[in-house]
Order: sequence, then structure tokens, then C-alpha cells
Amino acid sequence: MSQVWHLIKLQSFHRFWSRLAAASYLKEPATSPETDVVKWEFKDGTVLEVKLEEHSAIDHFITYSVIASTPALTYSSVLSTIRCYAVTSGEKEGSTFVTWSGNFSSDADAGVIEDARFKRKEALADLAATVKSGKAL
Repeated sequence: MSQVWHLIKLQSFHRFWSRLAAASYLKEPATSPETDVVKWEFKDGTVLEVKLEEHSAIDHFITYSVIASTPALTYSSVLSTIRCYAVTSGEKEGSTFVTWSGNFSSDADAGVIEDARFKRKEALADLAATVKSGKAL
């Protein structure tokens, strides 16, 4: 669990997600000084500001929202959650099962939702490859 969980920090996604060029804390978030906001710079030029909405080191999950985007998003909002579960029995005992869900506002069309699903699956595959390669250590 620890090899995976320490990568599930908004500022660390570039360490495993091949689409990201960089991830960094914003010094002055648009919301408030107490809020964790991270800028994700994608290799295709897209820039997202993502806000940590919830974090649990006990239950091993984070929830975040996109608060700004360049270019602009075609929908109002999305709230995403990543959860890690320890596998405690069977063939995969000692490994980590990870889920990544996205809940979109009603103005998001099917193409947006399907594209995001594809990108989450790709990022999870990148995460698995990073952990397997030992680069996550």
C-alpha cells in the first residue's frame, strides 16, 4: 500500500502519469490560503488547477475538483476520487487495488465522460507500471 499511497498526492501525479509534464503547488490559490491547489501542466499544453477537497490517510483516499482550466472546460464541474484498498488475501495479497472515479455536472456530454474514463484508466496503468518498475520508491 505504501508504494502506491505516497504517489496519490496531487503534487506527485507527474511522477507516474505520462500525460503530465509537471505538477506544482500554486502559491496563491484562487480560493483561500488554507486550500491546497495544484497546477497540472499536461504535455499537450492543457493546464488544470485542481483543488484538494478531501484527504484521508486513514481510509486512503483523496477527492479533488478542477477549479480552472486552460483551455476552458466545456462543462461546469467535475469531482474526482481516488481510493486505495489493501488486498489482504488471495493471489494478489500484499498488493493495492486502486479506483479512480469522476462525477461530472449534468452539462458534460457523453464524449467528455468517456474521454475522462479513458484517461483515468491510462493513468492507473501508468501508476501500476511505475510501482512495478520500482521508480515509486
